[in-house]
Amino acid sequence: MQKNMELNKTDELIEQITDYVLHKEITSSEAYETARYVLLDTLGCGILALNYPECTKLMGPIVAGTVVPHGCRVPGTPFVLDPVRGAFNIGCMVRWLDYNDTWLAAEWGHPSDNLGGILAVADYISRVRISEGKEPLTMHNVLEAMIKAHEIQGVLALENSLNRVGLDHVLFVKIATTAVVSQMLGGTREEINNALSNAWLDNSSLRTYRHAPNTGSRKSWAAGDATSRGVQLAMMALKGEMGYPTALTASGWGFQDVLFNKQQIKLARALDSYVMENVLFKVSYPAEFHAQTAAECAIQLHPEVIDRFDMIDSIQITTHESAVRIIDKVGPLNNPADRDHCLQYITAIGLIYGDIRADHYENAVAADPRIDLLRDKMIVVENKQYSVDYLDPSKRSIPNAVQLHYKDGSSSEKVECEYPLGHRFRRVEAIPKIIEKFVENVSTHYSHNQVNKMKEVCMNSNRLTNMSVTQFVELFLI
Repeated sequence: MQKNMELNKTDELIEQITDYVLHKEITSSEAYETARYVLLDTLGCGILALNYPECTKLMGPIVAGTVVPHGCRVPGTPFVLDPVRGAFNIGCMVRWLDYNDTWLAAEWGHPSDNLGGILAVADYISRVRISEGKEPLTMHNVLEAMIKAHEIQGVLALENSLNRVGLDHVLFVKIATTAVVSQMLGGTREEINNALSNAWLDNSSLRTYRHAPNTGSRKSWAAGDATSRGVQLAMMALKGEMGYPTALTASGWGFQDVLFNKQQIKLARALDSYVMENVLFKVSYPAEFHAQTAAECAIQLHPEVIDRFDMIDSIQITTHESAVRIIDKVGPLNNPADRDHCLQYITAIGLIYGDIRADHYENAVAADPRIDLLRDKMIVVENKQYSVDYLDPSKRSIPNAVQLHYKDGSSSEKVECEYPLGHRFRRVEAIPKIIEKFVENVSTHYSHNQVNKMKEVCMNSNRLTNMSVTQFVELFLI
């Protein structure tokens, strides 16, 4: 009997995540304030993506004309969808341009991808409650769920490297969304455990679509797929679907043995609000985050080199190991998804244009012969200390340096940047630019008056926190 009880004992990591979403009170004012900026930044990125047909073609219901009573609304669109499909739509648009927040550790990822599931479910729950004469959720509930989703995804990423075994980071999005959404829907401890076990059993997509020669647009909707699957698994668990207590640790058949090289999945620290407090904003440039500081260096060198491209002999980019492994690319780049994950392409754009915009990855700009001319002159080298500092929890730096060497034997200054603008160490400097980015992004889609209403709410912490979810979503409807 004792042996059977032990066999049925739920994996400790699953129980830790469940207990966190059920019982942990988030008391950090910094986390809530940062979550507010993450919220508006993430939605702004999603609204900007609606200008790109390759994104919008994937959105809407699976079957045109589907009517969902009390369905969730998709910001910036006329769609009213079930929460699973709504999560995909929101998740797809916020990730499309690779412009929302980032977390870098042994694994990488974008914790605000979870907003797809969180906002879709929050709006759905609230509209159902209103129809029953009950109070809707408030944006405080959304911010709390965001903090917890960030924490689950980010702490899992600290020491568990999915990329080392060829799996994609969006698995951790699925885990985080499943946990917080199960709690939002009113799940019991057993139901949340069951949902999480199914999320781990779900496997993970391969990283194939993030790397040459297969880099493609799936990397822009993979997180939407993951967060929507988290919603589906949560809703199934609340209908009584069973769980699998040793989904991670079952000998021979669990996630760890089958997919993680028999390594233990572990939490590197107690779950609280660390990740939201330390999350990285992509403030200025829609580019893979390991290249953000290289972009800053290149743009700083732009005035010096704008009229001297033909005089360059070589360009040295000094970087860290993770950047070498995932975005050091030579040869043809096949599409925007390939280009925004190429360290050399991003650096070339900064040198040539003195700025980096989403349109710079499109075919029209990519045809500029100067880009490949500069890429061919680039040498990428790893600085071992950069790699150490990247993983140092007291620094969490993302260092890059760029130096130009000319044919006459002279060289530019070696421009080095350790911490990108969106880093916690530069948060005060970044906040005004995050607000500016939000306004610029939503202004591509809404009227001046509607943008002003959004700003009025989003810039007032108390007003936003106490606002109902339905009222907030209505600010972003068309």
